Amino acid sequence: VRIQTERHYNGIWHCIQETYRTEKVWGFYKGVSASVLTVSVISSVSFGTYKNFLCTICKLRYGAADAKPSKVDVSLAGGAAGAVRVVLMTPSEVAKVRMQTQRNPHPSVASPQPVSKPKYRGSLHCLKVIAKEEGFGGLYKGCSALLCRDCSSSAIYFLTYSALCDWLTPAGKNKPGFLVVLLSGGFAGVLAWGLATPMDVIKSRMQTDESDQHKYKGLVHCARESVRKEGAKVLFKGLGLNCIRAFPVNMVVFVTYEAVLRFTDHYTN
Repeated sequence: VRIQTERHYNGIWHCIQETYRTEKVWGFYKGVSASVLTVSVISSVSFGTYKNFLCTICKLRYGAADAKPSKVDVSLAGGAAGAVRVVLMTPSEVAKVRMQTQRNPHPSVASPQPVSKPKYRGSLHCLKVIAKEEGFGGLYKGCSALLCRDCSSSAIYFLTYSALCDWLTPAGKNKPGFLVVLLSGGFAGVLAWGLATPMDVIKSRMQTDESDQHKYKGLVHCARESVRKEGAKVLFKGLGLNCIRAFPVNMVVFVTYEAVLRFTDHYTN
């Protein structure tokens, strides 16, 4: 978020050094409560929407919910999952971005000037302040960029995972093995975030735009102004970091997803 919204960082390592120098370890965990409080619900809704939407499509097209879906079916279900997720995700994303771009120097860092009291004392307080100052719409700032990001990236995410699992699973086996799920999930995450990063940059910039700033009039204006001032490369800020994070995270996500599905299938049957 900091690399995407601020211009004075030379790269990932410089951002890490500056964050630690001014805010110590706590600086790396800003906005974490917003993510922790919502991540399970958002993941549940996302994967649940994908699975149920896919079963419904298969039932309508092929007459059976457990029929093998086409690549288009998987993409549509993935896009639907991304769209539904946005409704729940946007307020927590706004809180996370605002908390992460707020500077709170660590008490041990010497400063010639007295440290001002932070505007946001936590994620929930941040949401309360935004709702008061900017209205309900403030909680959904950047929603258009988030919708574009998640619909397209979620479609690619599930399509890549499904295609790689089919390709790597030996003939005769109904379900992919542990290693296949790990690799497919990791590569699906990297590809999805590679596609999502430009809209992720726009989303973060729109969400940092507080009520007294009004820098951006909307998605297109934000994209145009960002490119005009910093060049097209601005749309790929944070790409490397997103991809580095995406591989291990989505390995774990899909292994857990498959394990839970198999566990519930075993006990419901």
